[in-house]
Amino acid sequence: MLTLDERQGVLRDEASGRCYGPARREWSPGPPVQGVPVSPRAAVAWLQQRSGHPLREPVAVIGPGQASELQLSVARDLGAALGSVGLRVVCGGRGGVMEAVARGVTEAGGISIGLLPGPDAVEANRYITVALATGIGEARNAIVARAGFCLVAVGDSYGTLSEVALGLQFGRPVIGLCDAAQVAGVVHVETVEEAVDRVAAVALGLTAGRA
Repeated sequence: MLTLDERQGVLRDEASGRCYGPARREWSPGPPVQGVPVSPRAAVAWLQQRSGHPLREPVAVIGPGQASELQLSVARDLGAALGSVGLRVVCGGRGGVMEAVARGVTEAGGISIGLLPGPDAVEANRYITVALATGIGEARNAIVARAGFCLVAVGDSYGTLSEVALGLQFGRPVIGLCDAAQVAGVVHVETVEEAVDRVAAVALGLTAGRA
């Protein structure tokens, strides 16, 4: 269980007796605090929106450009959930899952970053907040995988599989939804809520996010 004392700016993990310092992003032994119980997701919302020391690295959301209606719906809900707690999202910037997640982020008032394969930012879907035209083709998949502090894969495709593999190679936790690749190291979950809870735990350094 986590206890948050907003007045003192301290988050405590009651199970381990450690306190989280948002400025240095580390847990260390600390005394009990007078606060309220919070979930990891609520703790991340505090970190991002009220602590004064938000995590600036984004979550990478990956998935096929040609996606099913279910994958599009899940990606949009995922983007909305991540955006609502103040987490930034990086994706490939074009259609399908990338457009759906960016739409959810935008509708929640968040920031989405699109890393485009081509040399022209006009390729970005209309929901991207910051469009970066890399001009390096599919090699931009490596940047997407490296840029996120963790990856969430919605569905599967050859391009998505490459990002999953690169993310794992880079030591990033990878969470899978909607028939994401069955690759060793990917943590598969059933719902957006489970995925966001795992992202929150990784953001706080409570878990590496691996199976």
